[in-house]
Amino acid sequence: MEYMVCCVPVSPMRMAPSHRSEMVSQQLFGEKSVVIERADESWVKIQLKYDGYEGWVQQSHLASIDEEHYLNADKDITSDWINEVDYNGHLMYVPLGSALSAFKNGKAFWRKSVVHFKGNVWNPAEIEITPKLIKQIAFKFLNTSYLWGGKSVFGIDCSGYTQMVYKFLNVHLPRDAWQQAEGGEVVNFLQEARCGDLAFFDNEEGKVIHVGILLNDYEIIHSAGKVRIDKIDSEGILNLETKQRTHKLRIIKRYF
Repeated sequence: MEYMVCCVPVSPMRMAPSHRSEMVSQQLFGEKSVVIERADESWVKIQLKYDGYEGWVQQSHLASIDEEHYLNADKDITSDWINEVDYNGHLMYVPLGSALSAFKNGKAFWRKSVVHFKGNVWNPAEIEITPKLIKQIAFKFLNTSYLWGGKSVFGIDCSGYTQMVYKFLNVHLPRDAWQQAEGGEVVNFLQEARCGDLAFFDNEEGKVIHVGILLNDYEIIHSAGKVRIDKIDSEGILNLETKQRTHKLRIIKRYF
């Protein structure tokens, strides 16, 4: 088994081993994975440790790590919108929510690579979830552009956004909206919603196609065009800019 860690700020994960292939997700700096297939010297298919997601990435975006490093639980993640990292003596800027894999006293050894980090860290396991904290994290992504398959402050899709916000709350969500909708406890009425509940939306075929984070029983923050705050009622989302209905409410789920 080959164990890897992402050694660039953001790495596209693609459906097939080609730059022209659809980006299905991303790995952020410090995320760990295992190699499950190789196409050639340039492309490998990996499975992320965090959520089990699979995709093709460039070999140059990965650094080898030991099995012990891979198995160790990561605690800290970067807490600023952008963060300075010294990677093998060269400065790199990595996004909010990057994993600080195997760091001790601001330093990590990834076999042939040496990484230094002196910035602010966030330990999800040590926080107390409150409405104020949920909004503090969620608002860090405001106005980030929508990007299919994205999950960073440089570009993010709807389920990537909810997964990343929940990562800061120490709640592990799967990657896609339909997968996220299978977890949690049902909230029967919008009027009973709490800050942090997830609202899911479906299409005419009944397939879950969108997700957002409820701020209360009448506002939602979600990635649609960009990360934005809109109105919500029992029918769905009302875009505050266009005054149009954009998504039909399917179900509300609670995870904490």
